[in-house]
Amino acid sequence: MRTKHVNVLIALAAFVLFSFSCFCISRMTQTSNQLINCRNHILEFKEKILRLKNKTERNRQELINALSKMKYEMTQRENTSTDLVEKKMNTLGKDETVSNNTFEVLKFFFPHLRKVGRIYPDVIIGKEKTGVSFALGISTVSRGNQSYLKQTLNSVVSRMTLSEEKDSVVIVSVADRNEDYLKSVVDMITKRFKRQLKSGSLEVISIPAFFYPNMLHVKQSTEDSGKLVSWRIKQVLDFCFLMLYAQPKAMYYLQLEDDIVAKKMYFTKITDFVHNITSNNWFYIEFSILGFIGKLFKSEDLTDLVRFFLMFYKDKPIDLLLGDIFQVKMCNPGETPEKCAERNKQIRIRYKPSLFQHVGIQSSFPGREQYSKDIYY
Repeated sequence: MRTKHVNVLIALAAFVLFSFSCFCISRMTQTSNQLINCRNHILEFKEKILRLKNKTERNRQELINALSKMKYEMTQRENTSTDLVEKKMNTLGKDETVSNNTFEVLKFFFPHLRKVGRIYPDVIIGKEKTGVSFALGISTVSRGNQSYLKQTLNSVVSRMTLSEEKDSVVIVSVADRNEDYLKSVVDMITKRFKRQLKSGSLEVISIPAFFYPNMLHVKQSTEDSGKLVSWRIKQVLDFCFLMLYAQPKAMYYLQLEDDIVAKKMYFTKITDFVHNITSNNWFYIEFSILGFIGKLFKSEDLTDLVRFFLMFYKDKPIDLLLGDIFQVKMCNPGETPEKCAERNKQIRIRYKPSLFQHVGIQSSFPGREQYSKDIYY
């Protein structure tokens, strides 16, 4: 009986051990499968991380290449003046219309321009600033080995306050087909007047070659050579183009030249004088007695002035045409010259002392020297 009980206990123990072994084997199998699955997930995650790392590295390399390219282009633009040239001409399609284009008046006087879609200068440097009080125009051409433009710009720009710069724009119009001169002007201005260019207070434009009519058949006088007549005619046209470009930018337009210097605080004196004029019935204010230098106009009058200049641009220099326009507009038939002159004084105002002095000796006409000085400066 006792032996029987022992056998039962042994059998029961064997069964328990077998059951426990089966349970352990089952659990180990499940754990092994879980470990395998976990290992597979880890390997899959590792592959994803590796692919993402490779993709990130490619993106990083592409970004580095793009930044390097941008840096190279920016360096090239800073170091090479020709890279700064922005050709704004013909930005509109042939079928597009241009509203308020002040250059459209030119088509009335020059038939060859009627075939041109849009008349506009080549904008070399600038932000095409508008909405200011004063636009200052400087037309420049090559004078051979001599140039006064840098001296002129230093004087004009440096003698403005920051607030005056903000309320004005200086426009340098390169009226010369010589590409070397154009590049030299661009190079000089981009190096010496970076801040003014960045703020928009200084612009450089280039008059397109198609603007000029054929001047080979102009009337020649007995006193002037053909070259001198052509030079004088082109000078009138250069001023007209510059005035039309400046007209929509500002309330007032000040005509300067590329071989002058300005007095200290000249701009402050001009603004104070204009704002203190009691009558608005003036046509222009003269801040220099020489030629076309230092003449201040209301921008709203520029188009009428240009129309008059273009009617007679073959006949006289522009400063003489400026005097003629008053004879036409202000002097009545049969009126005495004294009475007309008295009326002209009311609308042609002279400021003293003069604020600009002519410093150029080498004329823009090849081979000619000029020593004219403003005695009131």
